[in-house]
Amino acid sequence: MINRRSFITGIKSIKLNDNEIKFLRKFKPWGIILFSRNLKNIHQIQNLTNNIRKIFKDKNYPIMIDQEGGRVNRLDRLISFDTLTSEYFGKLFLNDKRNFNLIFKIFIDTNSFLLRKLGININTVPVLDLRYKGSTNIIGDRSFSNDAKIVSQIGDICNKNFKINSIGTVIKHIPGHGLAKVDSHHFTPTINKNLKFLKNNDFLAFKQKDSLFAMTGHIIFKKIDPINTVTHSKKIIRIIRDQIKFKNILITDDISMKSLKGSLEDKTKKAFNAGCNLVLHCNGNLKEMNIVAKNSPKIDSFILKKTSQFYKILS
Repeated sequence: MINRRSFITGIKSIKLNDNEIKFLRKFKPWGIILFSRNLKNIHQIQNLTNNIRKIFKDKNYPIMIDQEGGRVNRLDRLISFDTLTSEYFGKLFLNDKRNFNLIFKIFIDTNSFLLRKLGININTVPVLDLRYKGSTNIIGDRSFSNDAKIVSQIGDICNKNFKINSIGTVIKHIPGHGLAKVDSHHFTPTINKNLKFLKNNDFLAFKQKDSLFAMTGHIIFKKIDPINTVTHSKKIIRIIRDQIKFKNILITDDISMKSLKGSLEDKTKKAFNAGCNLVLHCNGNLKEMNIVAKNSPKIDSFILKKTSQFYKILS
């Protein structure tokens, strides 16, 4: 593990090609993320995850997925969770706690069983962004509520139950994407709220969460750092560490998203300089993957320690 580099990469298709195998052997990314384009059926996915782990000779090698339910359901060829959105669970939590506890547990247990069967050990949930009227639908029904306390409580339940099921979680998009009025896949959202408001709302939902991983949002909080997105902001990452109290591995959202300005090399370097621990690159473009890999340092003692803690969850 000690020779791995501090990035997570996507791959192009349903099996590794020769160039990808060479790339993985050469650069040794910390982990891999899978998308719908990589997932055809149970047998194929098991072969893919087994072949990835053979390269690293590590049965616990981190393989992650966005399996939120609702419209973000990468395993939609295997199982449907179309109606089980975070919004649905948020309303159920508010109106019928008994049924919430039952249905949410079944939802997490089913997801966990399937992920373990497929060889996937990290799910990038829960989404802890608040829902605001007038904001972009990129979050929308992926949010549990507009109430930070409700979002926080459901987040705790989510983290706890996935952990019991030996699946790692990634809280996102820290310190809060809910106020964004544009989609950060294509544009740079700018938030004008002051620190006091954010502490009592968006930031509160992320505070002191029992998750070993968090994912940044590519957004600008103008009254804290008017220039840099969270991913590139030393000031905001300091708030994440000191005030929100997140002390574990901080992962960027996809570093190739249009909300980040500059060359891919610069975007990668700036993320590490700001205080992110791992850079995420998703699209499976080998040329881009090489740029990210070459500009990602080897994992340090902090990442090594936290990864060892993650491996204990899996055992």
